[in-house]
Amino acid sequence: MLRTCLFSLSAAIAATSPQLLTPAEAQTAAPSAAVVPGYAEIADLVLASPVLLDAQVRSAVRIKGAEAANVAPGRMRFYVEADVLALIRAPGAMPTRVGYVVDVPLDARGKAPKLNKRRVLLFARPVSGQAAMVQLTTLDSQRDWSAELDARVRGVVREVVASGAPPAVSGLGNAFHVPGTLPGEGETQIFVQTATGAPISLSILRRPGEQRRWAVALGEIVDDAAAAPPRDTLLWYRLACGLPRALPAASTANEEPANAAIAREDYAFVLQQLGACRG
Repeated sequence: MLRTCLFSLSAAIAATSPQLLTPAEAQTAAPSAAVVPGYAEIADLVLASPVLLDAQVRSAVRIKGAEAANVAPGRMRFYVEADVLALIRAPGAMPTRVGYVVDVPLDARGKAPKLNKRRVLLFARPVSGQAAMVQLTTLDSQRDWSAELDARVRGVVREVVASGAPPAVSGLGNAFHVPGTLPGEGETQIFVQTATGAPISLSILRRPGEQRRWAVALGEIVDDAAAAPPRDTLLWYRLACGLPRALPAASTANEEPANAAIAREDYAFVLQQLGACRG
């Protein structure tokens, strides 16, 4: 298989090269290492990658010359063949061995790591017309395997493919605040727009002498079971990474100025409670 693939290496590179970053981005890109990335980084990779493989490198051939002309600084390009140890996610059947192109980071001495026999997790997509090849979805979509990383990736995959999984946030709809009968009492509701059109809403409750409480509902009706999502879950990721940084003016266009101001405050409270998407 290696001889056949190398015969058409130029075509293979064009079809399977990972998406490249700019030189500035490449200098700060995380190398393939045993350090387990945060939830958001894993979710980014899983959502972008219809093919997820646990594999062991069988062979790695350095690519030189014109086929490596666009390799980012501090990287070296290889054509790799790997044996598939486990299929974590795929749109269909996969061969037991796959080929792909990877630009690996060099070490402090300017040397490439030894790839042969290395166990890796691959975040990839199929290559049209080449069933035995995959394309890595990002510059660092080959990750050194570890039990912890494997478990975290599988956990995110289960969330992503689950029935009723929260969709991506595409914007914010209407928001309104209803004052209560007591001073300082009230409820704000904010409707979240999603890529699939599935409803998501945020509710923020104010009670005199109490901390504000907020909840998210995946449906038309907000019930007593609604709660704030735990950190490092897919729903938390969708909100923390997808919500706009401020409530658009159009969301409160029909509100009284005082109520609109409270709605903006409550939305900022939700963002603060969610915390940073990364870091």
